[in-house]
Amino acid sequence: MNQGNAATGPTVTSGHPSQSYLYAQQQQQQQQVSMAQSKALDAANYQNQALYARLSNQQANAPTASIPYNNSGVGVGSGQAASRGGHTAPTNIGASTAASENEALYQLIVELYVPENREQVLAELSRRRDQNPDLGVALWNAYGIMTILYQEIIVIYPLLNPPALTMPLSNRACNSLALLQLVATHEQTRMQLLKANVPQLLYPFLSTTSKAKQYDNLRLTSLGVIGALVKYDNHEVISFFVATEFLPLCLKIMDIGSELCKVVATFIFQKIILDDGGFNYVTSHPKRLHTVLVILNNVINQMVAAPSGRLLKSVTKCLIRLADNPKAREEMRESASEHLRDSTFAQVLAEDVSYRRLVYQLIIKLA
Repeated sequence: MNQGNAATGPTVTSGHPSQSYLYAQQQQQQQQVSMAQSKALDAANYQNQALYARLSNQQANAPTASIPYNNSGVGVGSGQAASRGGHTAPTNIGASTAASENEALYQLIVELYVPENREQVLAELSRRRDQNPDLGVALWNAYGIMTILYQEIIVIYPLLNPPALTMPLSNRACNSLALLQLVATHEQTRMQLLKANVPQLLYPFLSTTSKAKQYDNLRLTSLGVIGALVKYDNHEVISFFVATEFLPLCLKIMDIGSELCKVVATFIFQKIILDDGGFNYVTSHPKRLHTVLVILNNVINQMVAAPSGRLLKSVTKCLIRLADNPKAREEMRESASEHLRDSTFAQVLAEDVSYRRLVYQLIIKLA
């Protein structure tokens, strides 16, 4: 047993450090962790403040001021009289109001670093996500924020199968997905999100089959992120979803999902086949083409009891596009749902001129 003294360091018994030495090590490690967290928060705050300042200057120098809101939430036009005396409100009021809103949004982003506040902050950011068109850029560039959003999504994977997801956890994940949709919508961050393979994080949500509301909300919000990516008709985006086997998930939701999920999924499928690469992928294999036509017919047949104009138009647009292929056109002549030709959807035909034109266009293509 070795004996230590003040000159040689802490006492060591049987080759192990004493409790005082362990305590000193723990204190040193805690200080290092605290310093690292403080530096991370300072760096994040600096980035957000710089971005906030840049965006605020853009708002202030804009040719037209943003529309401010009064205490009741009613918008006040920049060229309208803002008082009973008929005086016009100063144009800088809009800029100062926008700057104040931006400051509040970026402060909320900083609050995401605090785990105890995260659920409430996610809900608030999701609620206010339309206040600044560049919020998606701020989220993407802020230090560690995207990692936080990914964690919020991944953490509920174990609750998908067997189904054990609660509504509060589903809402929290949906708020994170809503912020991802902002990143997917903005032109500066859309392709970066795609190249990082972030949409594939959503595929487990699209694979669920439970019809409980918490799972349906997850599917719908995930489809919203993908819909934001495909709506700009970018060939690289379509190629990504074709290559990552998204189509089977999309077709399954079109077949068994809720009405809103069917509408969004059918819109996404329509965008995919409007692209030449997506169209060739679907029509080049007879079995794949047959499966697609069967599912589209199923969607039509499921609307007999409760027609949906939006969904009918999306399905009809898909059929019109597929009719450009000779094999698809031949099969559709034999198997297309009779409900498109009879009076099943007569009310929708009578009320919606655009749908009536689509039906006529399909009939002409198949004639």
